[in-house]
Amino acid sequence: MSLEQQIMAQLKDAMKAKDEANLRGLRAIKAALLLLKTSGAEVTPDEELKMLQKMVKQRKDSLDIYRQQNRADLAQKEEEEIRVIEGFLPQQLSPEELKAALQEIIAATGASSPADLGKVMGVATKQLAGKADGKTISALVKELLTA
Repeated sequence: MSLEQQIMAQLKDAMKAKDEANLRGLRAIKAALLLLKTSGAEVTPDEELKMLQKMVKQRKDSLDIYRQQNRADLAQKEEEEIRVIEGFLPQQLSPEELKAALQEIIAATGASSPADLGKVMGVATKQLAGKADGKTISALVKELLTA
């Protein structure tokens, strides 16, 4: 079942249940999918994954701002949407699994110093796409290369 079909099925269920939080998140995904389709680019599962990751990142950034400004009402809405969107993303790696995967990539690329960060990040972002946040990967790679 494609992402669009999953969204439509869940959207119907959320409407019947009058679940506002899920409706908001699902409608946001549906709108982003529509924009992706009308942009002229071919919609592949990889493109859908990138779109969902971007949506989560945007909402996390907004969530940080709302928390800084003590806007609990808006922060709660962002958290609810993040939860809905993350339901369509692959299972995220635990910190230990991520560290082990990055150590393997560092060994495979022969990286030994912080100067090799770009080489490692290129491989890591491809291999770990959807399984970990780019910011987290970058911070961990820097930590491992400087140790």
